[in-house]
Amino acid sequence: MVLRADGFFAYQLAVVVDDAAQGITDVVRGADLLDSTARQIALHHALGQPPPHHLHLPVAVNEAGQKLSKQTCAQPLDPARAERLTHAAMAFLGVAVDPAPIGAMLQEAKMKWFLMFPKF
Repeated sequence: MVLRADGFFAYQLAVVVDDAAQGITDVVRGADLLDSTARQIALHHALGQPPPHHLHLPVAVNEAGQKLSKQTCAQPLDPARAERLTHAAMAFLGVAVDPAPIGAMLQEAKMKWFLMFPKF
């Protein structure tokens, strides 16, 4: 199906056409979107376009298992706790960094990230 019942182009097709038009080669997104990746890759092939490389990361959820977002009323992060929250986020993503000022922590995380995922 190319058009939805309301006459708009289907999201999966729109994403694939947009990625192809922009020359997107790499996509990093949440694991909650893993199911749509297979459909998008199939559409890339059907349109004769090379699909981008994909990396899916864990998604942070609340106590009810819902993805943290505005839709689930997740609270904003407190900038006063930037170092502590950045350290926790890196641990969540499996990138062990030493607690430090945020700039140093992000630099260390960036180096380790590219060692873990050289393509990204």
